[in-house]
Amino acid sequence: MATSSDIRKGLCIRYNHDIYKIIEFLHVKPGKGPAFVRTKLRSVTTGKVIDNTFSAGHKIDDVRVETHKFQYLYNEGEAYHFMNTEDYSQISLMKDILDTPELMKEGEIVTVLINTEDNAPLSVEMPAHVVLEVTATEPGIKGNTATNATKLATVETGAEINVPLFINEGDKIRIDTEKGQYQERMKD
Repeated sequence: MATSSDIRKGLCIRYNHDIYKIIEFLHVKPGKGPAFVRTKLRSVTTGKVIDNTFSAGHKIDDVRVETHKFQYLYNEGEAYHFMNTEDYSQISLMKDILDTPELMKEGEIVTVLINTEDNAPLSVEMPAHVVLEVTATEPGIKGNTATNATKLATVETGAEINVPLFINEGDKIRIDTEKGQYQERMKD
């Protein structure tokens, strides 16, 4: 049993007869009254996101997990297929338990959290950033960079990202997977 002080991003807990992964949290100590932890939880079975507040010292039932490296192979509709990089076994996961499936390209190495009690995969953690090639975007207009203007660009996985005006088709860009935002243009 853990307490609310052990809450961290990525922790899997048992709550309301389901297993949830903490995707955001904030420790709050108001000037008046007891401290509490405000959390955003995602169900690993349904993908539903809920907000919850735990009072300071509240006992939480954490789920023991192991992490394994898997390589993303391909997807068939809502099912995404991964291969364990150690023993080459394959698993199939549904799209709703993935954090940002639209930013995964084939061959990407991800971390899969597995419940130690029943060996069921709970969630997939992407690397902090990915490098993807821009496949379609409007050309930038010279001299139109005085402001922080952005335009939509489609990357090789099909995701649409807001990018600065100087990004062109064929450029490789680095994308923050947590926020799904452009970080920088990569040099060749």
